[in-house]
Amino acid sequence: MDSISIKIVEIHLPNLPDLPPHYHTTNGLPPHLMSTLKNAMDIAKPSFSNIINTLKPDLIMYDFLHPWVPTMSATLNIPCVLFLTPGAAACSYLFHIGRKKPVFEYPFPAIYLRDHEYNRNRHMFEPTEEDDEVGDGFTDTQRRVNACMDGSSEIILIKSFRELEGKYINYLSTLSYKRYVPVGPLVRAPETENDHSDIMDWLNMKERCSTVFASFGSEYFLSKDEMEELALGLELSKVNFLWVVRFPGGQKISLEEALPKKFLQTIGKRGKIVEGWAPQLRILGHSSIGGFVSHCGWSSVMEGLKLGVPIIAMPMHLDQPLNAKLIVDAGVGEEAVRDKYGNIDRHEVAKVIRKVVAEKSGQRLRKKAREYSEILKSNGEKEIGEVVQELINLCRITRSVEMLY
Repeated sequence: MDSISIKIVEIHLPNLPDLPPHYHTTNGLPPHLMSTLKNAMDIAKPSFSNIINTLKPDLIMYDFLHPWVPTMSATLNIPCVLFLTPGAAACSYLFHIGRKKPVFEYPFPAIYLRDHEYNRNRHMFEPTEEDDEVGDGFTDTQRRVNACMDGSSEIILIKSFRELEGKYINYLSTLSYKRYVPVGPLVRAPETENDHSDIMDWLNMKERCSTVFASFGSEYFLSKDEMEELALGLELSKVNFLWVVRFPGGQKISLEEALPKKFLQTIGKRGKIVEGWAPQLRILGHSSIGGFVSHCGWSSVMEGLKLGVPIIAMPMHLDQPLNAKLIVDAGVGEEAVRDKYGNIDRHEVAKVIRKVVAEKSGQRLRKKAREYSEILKSNGEKEIGEVVQELINLCRITRSVEMLY
């Protein structure tokens, strides 16, 4: 599709005291402001209504926090389709738990939450006093997700592929009585610019599969204690590493302050630290990379698999612990398991990094990750082609019904 056929239309959120314009997105949004952002989106409903009344689109795609979108679409007889960007394993587990009290256990025991993971995500499962005012026993997020699933026109799209998550995709269809259609991993082509040549030059000096790449996405940040344990774990592993370090917006912290004393001097040429942003796909595609230390955000998992790199899982919250269980069960990674209090341990980090990169067991993980990479290359645009046909059929059915009346 030519870029000229894509038009960006902004929806303007209200200026709330606790939500300045730079927080009108989840990127860099402090967790305690998530409910405020959702409320701001709700207040912007009239603006969205004006947009669809002006554009009169043939189809609307929406995410899982805006249940008023399918309601508005229905009044205008516009088909709308929910698009879920988390993975199917995590979604099926969360939706199973979220559909009131399930009458049977979740059918895939490899996907679960440890006690400390449940406690950290308690707000996702247990209603607050404010939630209880509605009286239906759901949290606000569960209520929104359920309404979004119910409002989707016949199908629900999900960012995944059947070879990895087929049974979870099928279970989601059973849970919601709607057919789930995978759109594939949606991983863009690696960057080709020559920026960050210092990173690529450094990687070029490393042996094949000898180096770990550590990055935790753009929306999640390690605490000072977690950063210290990871740093010392990387040091203890004796494995080459490239680590992208980010700090929350507005925080002015130097690397020397954030890292253990004399760490930068100790690691020498074995490690390289990049602050801010790095070309993740180019790095993952480099021959020297033998493992990906990741928070297991779903996009990062998809990128690791697309490029055939085994994952060293260090999940933090939300769907990430469930994604970590999936990659272990699929044989494409290992998890650096936190202690019962949810703390990272340097020795566990070092052990798992060595297991994936330096020891013989890592060969099995790399082989499996590369198999998935080959599957994705072979699939090409197959899933997207199927999705396009599904959406065209949905629009045709809607038009046929309109003609009858």
